[in-house]
Amino acid sequence: MTGKTQTSNVTNKNDPKSINSRVFIGNLNTAIVKKVDIEAIFSKYGKIVGCSVHKGYAFVQYMSERHARAAVAGENARVIAGQPLGNSTNSNRARQIINIHHV
Repeated sequence: MTGKTQTSNVTNKNDPKSINSRVFIGNLNTAIVKKVDIEAIFSKYGKIVGCSVHKGYAFVQYMSERHARAAVAGENARVIAGQPLGNSTNSNRARQIINIHHV
């Protein structure tokens, strides 16, 4: 243990405010990119209260919607594992989305 507190794996809160502060990262190469990598990249935008990584995608749960929006804006066009990030807002679900597009 490095002394750093571990982020929860819980990102599926039903509270509408929680949904607005959640970022979805799609088409993620999880064979290369791990939870610690996602946390390191996205923690500069605000306090992460949850991070869950699944095969091909991940969710990052922030304390506030402002932090989630900053993460989406800040990570647009970032390259992770050779794949560029793009982003958009899904207003129907009121959450931020970052998609990784294959080159």
